[in-house]
Amino acid sequence: MAAAAAAGSGTPREEEGPAGEAAALQPQAPTSVPGARLSRLPLARVKALVKADPDVTLAGQEAIFILARAAELFVETIAKDAYCCAQQGKRKTLQRRDLDNAIEAVDEFAFLEGTLD
Repeated sequence: MAAAAAAGSGTPREEEGPAGEAAALQPQAPTSVPGARLSRLPLARVKALVKADPDVTLAGQEAIFILARAAELFVETIAKDAYCCAQQGKRKTLQRRDLDNAIEAVDEFAFLEGTLD
């Protein structure tokens, strides 16, 4: 009955989750950290890179965000793997050879073989 009253008042409705807690319909950005961003890469730069491709005519803002997030996750993954290679060499500083070793060691990075030459 409260949901029906809220629907008429213009406020967003809440639905009961499986554990009985109310969950908002709209996803919200984390508010615990002031100035927190959803993407660490500048979206304008990602959009410029996408537009540089002659095959791309239009790119929506959601697509740009997804590409930026995918790039962040990719860089994070390869950096972690390269850091593991540096730690095996008892170093804390990443070097090019660490990236080369990570590319050779992880099958998912096979498409990068030879790109750093």
